Amino acid sequence: MQEHIYTISELNQQARNLLETNFARIWVEGEISNFVCPSSGHWYFSLKDKNAQVRCAMFRGHNNRLKFQPESGMHVIVFARVSLYEGRGDFQLIVEKIEEVGFGRLQRAFEQLKQKLSAEGLFDEKYKQPLPEFPQQIGVITSSTGAAIHDILSVLKRRFPLAPVIIYPTLVQGNEAAPQIVNAIQIANLRKECDVLLVTRGGGSIEDLWSFNEEIVARAIFKSLIPVVAGVGHEIDFTITDFVADHRAPTPSAAAEYISPNQHDLLQYLTKTKQRLNYSINKNCEHQQINLSNLAQRIKRCHPIQQLQDKAQQLDCIEQNLLAAQFRLLENKQNKLQLLSRTLNTISPLATLERGYAIITNQKNMVIRKSSAVKIGEQINAKLAAGKLQCTVEKIYEKD
Repeated sequence: MQEHIYTISELNQQARNLLETNFARIWVEGEISNFVCPSSGHWYFSLKDKNAQVRCAMFRGHNNRLKFQPESGMHVIVFARVSLYEGRGDFQLIVEKIEEVGFGRLQRAFEQLKQKLSAEGLFDEKYKQPLPEFPQQIGVITSSTGAAIHDILSVLKRRFPLAPVIIYPTLVQGNEAAPQIVNAIQIANLRKECDVLLVTRGGGSIEDLWSFNEEIVARAIFKSLIPVVAGVGHEIDFTITDFVADHRAPTPSAAAEYISPNQHDLLQYLTKTKQRLNYSINKNCEHQQINLSNLAQRIKRCHPIQQLQDKAQQLDCIEQNLLAAQFRLLENKQNKLQLLSRTLNTISPLATLERGYAIITNQKNMVIRKSSAVKIGEQINAKLAAGKLQCTVEKIYEKD
């Protein structure tokens, strides 16, 4: 039987199929060399160690997502699939991810833990505890010899020296740091001597800060009944502690400032409040003084002696008014009487007598108006203005 003779294309194609079928995507560590970035946007380079090298290709769709620019000489790990470039028969890796050695490994661990704890709800806002507005005692979990504790104490002394500070000294770097941080958080919660905790350290590399990315530290902070403020590293640094804490501050100093009210602002507020209270008290005293004076006047007016005096004065006024009315009435009556008197006097017979006339009456004292009412020889009386005459009728005239 004649053996099959492969063409180069067939050979390379089957070799490629074998490689891609039998190798899953893998992580490979090495040093970048011969890095090339042509106008197509694809990247080509070799990945080597001290004994061997392999050609690599990273296409534009993947390298666009990379956050740094690879360079020759950079020590990296790549996530790739094993393949073969059929055109040249070159064994190669088709790279999908590139991470720097050390940082990349830790960053992967960071992202995996962050995703896990987030899914469990440890970062949810509903679990965040409110911080005290005026802390009674502040706990600080950090290294007792680092720069962070000096910065924190300086800020607290300047801003809010009234609050005592308790330091729970721990390692903040190295393999033993995470258990010590957890122990300090548990001790603080057991003693219940603080109403807020600062978990802090100064800046450093991701390796230096790694204790604050440990799961045991995150869970201890989440379980803490005392509110926790995280101030780890510099502003650009983020750790798992920052996400699980009740509040994240960019630096240790910023954490100290966040939990401490400014005494100068408080003094200004108290001064203004005192001024407002004094003004309010003075105005209230003036108002009450006026009310008191008004009440005193009302009480004085309601006093029995004052009422008797008022009534007596009213009676005097009434009496004077009555007397005046009586006087006016009498004067009016007198005027009317005088008018009537003058009228009567005008029509009075006596007035007629004064003018020389006489009133003639018979013996029965009846006025005689006609001459025919008497007889000759009859006795009649004649009343004059002064005196009276008795006459005898001697002659009667019927006409004037």
